[in-house]
Amino acid sequence: MAGTIIARARRDSGLSQRELARRAGTSQPTLSTYETGGKSPTLAVAERIVNTSGYDLELTPRVGFTRTPGARGEPYAVPDRLWRLDLADAFARVVLPGHLHWSGPSREFDLGDRGDRGRVYEIVLREGEPTDLATYVDGALLVDLWSDLVLPRELRAAWEPVIVRYRRHDA
Repeated sequence: MAGTIIARARRDSGLSQRELARRAGTSQPTLSTYETGGKSPTLAVAERIVNTSGYDLELTPRVGFTRTPGARGEPYAVPDRLWRLDLADAFARVVLPGHLHWSGPSREFDLGDRGDRGRVYEIVLREGEPTDLATYVDGALLVDLWSDLVLPRELRAAWEPVIVRYRRHDA
């Protein structure tokens, strides 16, 4: 696991193993061994290497999902907490896969456009599996859009406690 994190941070920073090792005060062969999982660094060493590459190690809460039936028995995935997407993903241009956007022709949605984002969120909340939700929906942006979304009553009721937990005020 640490090796994967170190390798990803190094690749994303654009550094070679040799350069990251030099900057982090370790050897290239040792860094390579960490990245391939041949040896595990201590948490302090992993943090130093990752920080040197321009990233931070951080704890993120795991999101759990339950299934709630809709009026016609269709299952809705409902999380126990909200999550944040990387900004590039939260505002990306996306084409939803067929299992989500089955009722219409394929089209590109611009998540940077509030109207398009709302439409994607409505589709994904209605039709999506947990992986779809985690891919297309940003928690803070969902809270911001919540009162504007057109959703089935059962879906809104199931998600409402999660949304209310993160709302500072009701609009």
